[in-house]
Amino acid sequence: MNKSAKMDQIDVLRIKVEVLKREHRDLDQAIHALEERASADMLTLRRLKKQKLALKDQIAQLEDRIFPDIIA
Repeated sequence: MNKSAKMDQIDVLRIKVEVLKREHRDLDQAIHALEERASADMLTLRRLKKQKLALKDQIAQLEDRIFPDIIA
C-alpha cells in the first residue's frame, strides 16, 4: 500500500469518526430530552443509552486505527 492510499484511508476513518461523534451527540441530546419528561419511556431510554455506548465503542476503535499506540 503506498503512502497516498494510506493517507486516503486515514482520511476516511477520520470522517467516519466525525459522523459517529455527531450521532453520539444527537443521542445524548435525545436522552436528556426524554429524561426531562415525566412520562419518559424507560425501555426507550435504555435502548438509546445502549446505542450511545455502542457508538462510543466504535469511535474508540476507529481512533485506535487512526492513532495506533507506539511502544517505544
